[in-house]
Amino acid sequence: MSPTSVRLHRGAVVAVLAGALLAPVTAGAAPAAVPAAFTAGRPGPPGPSPSEPDVRRLSTDVARRLDASVRRVMREANVPGATVGIWTPGQPGYVHSFGVADKATGRRMTPDLYLRIGSETKTFTVTALLQLVDQGKAGLDDTIDRYVGGVPNGHRITLRQLAGMRSGLFNYSEDDGFFKALTSDPRRPFTPQQLLAYSFRHPVLFQPGRKFSYCNTNLILLGLVVEKLSGQRLGAYLKQHVLDPAGMKDTSLPSGSRFPRPHAQGYTDQTADGKVAETAGWNPSWGWAAGAMYSTLDDLRTWAPTVATGELPDGKRLISRATQRQRLVTPATPIPGVGYGLGIFDVHGWIGHNGSLPGYESLTIYLPATRTTLVVLLNTDIGQDGQEPSTLFGQAITRIISPRHVFDLPAEPAAR
Repeated sequence: MSPTSVRLHRGAVVAVLAGALLAPVTAGAAPAAVPAAFTAGRPGPPGPSPSEPDVRRLSTDVARRLDASVRRVMREANVPGATVGIWTPGQPGYVHSFGVADKATGRRMTPDLYLRIGSETKTFTVTALLQLVDQGKAGLDDTIDRYVGGVPNGHRITLRQLAGMRSGLFNYSEDDGFFKALTSDPRRPFTPQQLLAYSFRHPVLFQPGRKFSYCNTNLILLGLVVEKLSGQRLGAYLKQHVLDPAGMKDTSLPSGSRFPRPHAQGYTDQTADGKVAETAGWNPSWGWAAGAMYSTLDDLRTWAPTVATGELPDGKRLISRATQRQRLVTPATPIPGVGYGLGIFDVHGWIGHNGSLPGYESLTIYLPATRTTLVVLLNTDIGQDGQEPSTLFGQAITRIISPRHVFDLPAEPAAR
């Protein structure tokens, strides 16, 4: 991994887990063979809330295996704290926090903490765009130069290609100058225009549509499009039109470094000297529409099926069925078994996204075959043997609950 990674480079599980990241389940494939506790049945009560864990937590055997597997990954990857939630309609839930939220004080990790969610932000930004497309304010095949000037190849790059990571633009978070600016003062603010400038100083990597290449620059541009079309700041639009309708009261795109309490301290080695640093006070504005949001386990439990289906908890639509169908078209990526759609991934049947930025990682995914939601929240982004911590947890957990649909992503995309 290059020193200019600053880990927003993937954020959706190698950027392929962006809410339909992986390739869709093969048509006609049989449902996953999963433990009885996860067998999909008639719709029923969603189970315990994260603040009130169900002591039964699935069957005793499955819960015991999950506990042991999570603890093993934490030990091997040196993860300070983790929270895991798993829910299937009509079945007991599994909600468990492990380790510490703050190494200095020994404060325990708990299910009610706020954590930063990195590139999961992309799923919200693209959802906002798709709502505006539904309203006829833009078309997915419009070129970006209609909305933002000065974009290299802007007369050829479409909104669809930006949302699907096929623009050919250079990823600003891989620019050496950006990395130096961020690590020299992690509390400094960045504007969207400053972020784009780091990208636009580089030539385009390929002509739009030719291949998949995860790129945060794409989402900065789409955030600006949402603002232009709506007449609102992106954070305000998301609150009014996405978060409030979904009942997600503890999720936000903050201005500056705002981070509600109680939150977990974050730990990263993405620093100028490579030493581990605490990051709760760092300014995430450098991620903006690509990765600056924070959330909670309870809210992400709501978001997983919402982003995967386009349907709100009350049965109303967040985006139209026709637009959702387009979103879930997940062309293949260089990663076997993984496709990436419009701000979401499909990884061996799991639809959603992961997130990573200094000090925090997350994974929010949904398996339509069993209507199962999985959320993982971590207070570190320090990898193990080149693997993202969230991927290690995703692999370990899904091997138990959905052995035919294992969340398995390499640490780096095969194509930049």
